[in-house]
Amino acid sequence: GPFEEIIFNGNCSSCSLSAAYQWNGFNQSGRSPRPHPMCLVSTGIRDTFKYISTVVSTLVFIVGIVGNSVLLRIIYENKCMRSGPNILIANLALGDLLHIVIDIPVNAYRLMAGDWPFGLALCKLIPFIQKTSVGITVLSLCALSIDRYQAVASWNRIKGIGVSTWTVVEITVIWVTSTFLAVPEVVGFDMITMEYKGQHLTICLLHPIQTNQFMQFYKSAKDWWLFGFYFCVPLACTAVFYTLMARKMLRKNENTLGNHTIQRREVAKTVFCLVLVFALCWLPLYLSRILKLTIYDEKDSKRCQLLSVFLVLDYIGINMASLNSCINPIALYMVSKRFKTCFKKRLCCWCIHPELLMLEEVQSILKSNKQDEASMHSDIRANKPTST
Repeated sequence: GPFEEIIFNGNCSSCSLSAAYQWNGFNQSGRSPRPHPMCLVSTGIRDTFKYISTVVSTLVFIVGIVGNSVLLRIIYENKCMRSGPNILIANLALGDLLHIVIDIPVNAYRLMAGDWPFGLALCKLIPFIQKTSVGITVLSLCALSIDRYQAVASWNRIKGIGVSTWTVVEITVIWVTSTFLAVPEVVGFDMITMEYKGQHLTICLLHPIQTNQFMQFYKSAKDWWLFGFYFCVPLACTAVFYTLMARKMLRKNENTLGNHTIQRREVAKTVFCLVLVFALCWLPLYLSRILKLTIYDEKDSKRCQLLSVFLVLDYIGINMASLNSCINPIALYMVSKRFKTCFKKRLCCWCIHPELLMLEEVQSILKSNKQDEASMHSDIRANKPTST
């Protein structure tokens, strides 16, 4: 009934929803919004769905922790794996770990219980970390798309081993920007005490009545802002730079491509796969939010038929978004031969000594660099004008 509608319309800390908070008996510090007609029929999520969602969340949590931890360990322990794109992938994995550790337990608790027992500090901190982790994911994908275009556009650049200064700058900008964009969550979130079915419940949500003009605008535009920046921007960035990259590739004579340049194309395919997985996993959640904004009217007494449907759709979207954080290592395993080899050696009880793996990878890189240099000189000779 009304409590489920509060969770759906109020921007609770675990789901990042944003719409007008409504409840017929809300009152805090003398501020009472105009009451809306309450649902006369029972609304909510069936227990069966709650149990299924909890099991799925547990599996995602376990797979995500193991997969991303192994991925980070592979890049950390093998110096030859510390290239620019791999460091960005490690940054993506770190953002995914933050999302898994914070989002999944809180979402699971919110689904099974209604009260918020963690205090005001965590009420503000948790949504801040949630939004920061999503920002890290989004900006890392954008940086990877740009990096792949630069790598393919700079055909004569030979990739070395190690982390470049530019990559360090990229990582720093990603973290600073993600943190800055999450600050409104700290400012706007608050705890509210209410009565429901004879019980005093405390909920954590984006407060319906903000005290400054910017936060009022942020609250009203938050869903569109999340959809535009945290979903459309990485897709648009990938579309633009991969289109430019495709044009570069079409202009290049296939016979003059070195083995290392072909490897760059393979990495580009890997990044494109990561962006595609991101889009498929996050689309249901944003689609649910956009539908809520466009067809759900909280002032309509007949809206209750849609409420239960949107509650289920929203949790399906939340689970799909969480799935993205555990599926990236799986996607890397499937599309990247190098990561697949490393994952196998790490998951098989670390039976291969790290130094042996490093030696193997260094030899592979040196071999491909020599082939790339040879093909580059061949390309220069082929393009050199002949005298008449």
